[in-house]
Amino acid sequence: MGPRVSTSILADRLTGMIGPRASVARGVLDQHGQSESHYRNLPPDIVVFPETTQEVAEIVKLCAGANMPIVPFGAGTSLEGNAAAVAGGVCFDFARMNKVLTVHDSDMDVVVQPGITRKQLNAELRGTGLFFPIDPGADASIGGMTSTRASGTMAVRYGTMKDNVMALEVVLADGRVIRTARRARKSAAGYDLTRMFVGAEGTLGLITEITLKVHPVPQAISAAVCSFDTLHNAVDTAISVIQSAIPIARIELLDDVMMRGINAYAKLGYREAPTLFFEFHGSETSVAEQAEAAQAIAADHGGHGFAWSKAPEDRSRLWHARDNTLYAGLGLRPGARAVITDVCVPISRLAECLTDTRRDADEHGFTAPIVGHVGDGNFHMLILIDPARPEEAEGAKALQARMVARAIAMDGTCTGEHGIGLGKIDYLTDELGEAVDVMRSIKTALDPDGLMNPGKIFAGGAQA
Repeated sequence: MGPRVSTSILADRLTGMIGPRASVARGVLDQHGQSESHYRNLPPDIVVFPETTQEVAEIVKLCAGANMPIVPFGAGTSLEGNAAAVAGGVCFDFARMNKVLTVHDSDMDVVVQPGITRKQLNAELRGTGLFFPIDPGADASIGGMTSTRASGTMAVRYGTMKDNVMALEVVLADGRVIRTARRARKSAAGYDLTRMFVGAEGTLGLITEITLKVHPVPQAISAAVCSFDTLHNAVDTAISVIQSAIPIARIELLDDVMMRGINAYAKLGYREAPTLFFEFHGSETSVAEQAEAAQAIAADHGGHGFAWSKAPEDRSRLWHARDNTLYAGLGLRPGARAVITDVCVPISRLAECLTDTRRDADEHGFTAPIVGHVGDGNFHMLILIDPARPEEAEGAKALQARMVARAIAMDGTCTGEHGIGLGKIDYLTDELGEAVDVMRSIKTALDPDGLMNPGKIFAGGAQA
């Protein structure tokens, strides 16, 4: 590995290659150092806007020759500093690579570029009778969702990104372009490289093409809401619904603090108590049957005011409130910043983990609403802190550490869907032990100079 070439020299080379689509403008750099996370702005030295896989490969070769770090950027919605340029370098903004390349409607799969967002993809799929169900809340790019192994509200029915990504095209650190798989629905041929790159956060290569499963649009959809006196009762209801083989599409938990926030933010009148939001997909008959079965289970666990509807406006109101929990949470403490963290545990331990975490936050004086994808044991906490008070940031960090330790002790994970990024580096070895050394070996084999999104996933990199 030679010395790092100066930014000005590399910028000139990139401008010669792609013209004004290489930028060193301060506003552009600052925009690409930010995300939805609470980490400080860590901008790159150069931003490029490639349009083809070949351009990505040629730019990667230039960066490798210049010993310049490489950082992928999608929609800027990551929550753990996953796209922060901790060592500067060249940021690859994939906004111009945002096309649906092929729809194989008979096979129920699509081939897309990484810059397309989930909402753009579903807009393109209108009229095909198919949709892409992975919904993390934010209108994230498909490349970013793949790189962080995202999931979201419908994972309980349709799985996560690792279940829905069939194949990838990837540009490696030396500029080689590989395809990880064919479009067959199953294969026993060699190592599963697709799964290796899904969730790698750009540390092993840059994803330039993604083959995804898509699913039939349900004939009918209904939604429901029900409140409970305790978190434990709400979680027990969710577990019973799943164990009863009701094919639930979404089952989301909002605690009493979050319900207070969304009532104020969205001008709603829900009971401010632990609450489950449900969604059912199927035929006109089956969604009614599913709702009635869930209602009976909720009643057995002390549910209050179970109400369900097939009206689109009612469903829209419900899920709009759920999708805006970040802003609703921030409204509970104007001027605050949110430290957003997530864990995932086996669902049999979820009630215990949730109630212990809620108690911990309350005992330490934090306003910290909780929202969870309780169908698969995943929940998020928004710890609201005053950015002018460093002691609050330290307290939030300690609260997160206890939350993660609690989850790992229950055979859970430090992150269900946000990725490691910067924020969870300290916990990876606690969770996976010597397996992390194997990961490092893979990283070294594919990226010997450590240029691909440095400072992410593993301890020892630059920190925010």
